[in-house]
Amino acid sequence: MSFTILGICGSLRKASRNMGLLRCAREEMPAGYTLVIADISELPLFAEDRAKPQAAITLIEQVKSADAFLLACPEYNYSVAPALKNALDWVSREAGALFAGKPAAILGAGGGMGTARAQYHLRQTCVYLDLRVLNKPEVFAQAFSPAFAENGDVSAAPEGQVLRGRIRELAETLCRAIG
Repeated sequence: MSFTILGICGSLRKASRNMGLLRCAREEMPAGYTLVIADISELPLFAEDRAKPQAAITLIEQVKSADAFLLACPEYNYSVAPALKNALDWVSREAGALFAGKPAAILGAGGGMGTARAQYHLRQTCVYLDLRVLNKPEVFAQAFSPAFAENGDVSAAPEGQVLRGRIRELAETLCRAIG
């Protein structure tokens, strides 16, 4: 049996370290689990009276078929990045509570405290969505450390190897939560 985890990255930057975390997680997935990374770059801001664009339809279908979620949460002004919140808003308005009861994990790279504050805000949104968010392990990466290469990928430096180990642990814990 195989399981699909949908990764959603809240950063739209070309060399996003948060996207780098998701690429690393995709490499670290245990056998039988696949991490698909959603492309939310074309999603317009959510408005109830706006026609559902193709980007939203695609994301909704990906969410429907996912067994779990991995949310890469950057921190903007001590809170959740607008792109990530917008993606969750588009899906949350679809009939059927598509996130309800499914496991999720959060990780993030940023300055200062490495997205700790944003992740705690995101957890509040996840309560409304009825996602079953893992409490541990927590992954708050310092985005401006040698753990990352210039292109945003997790580096081969010793700091990158430590981060890769934490991501592997998070991926394994999420996969166990699926069943």
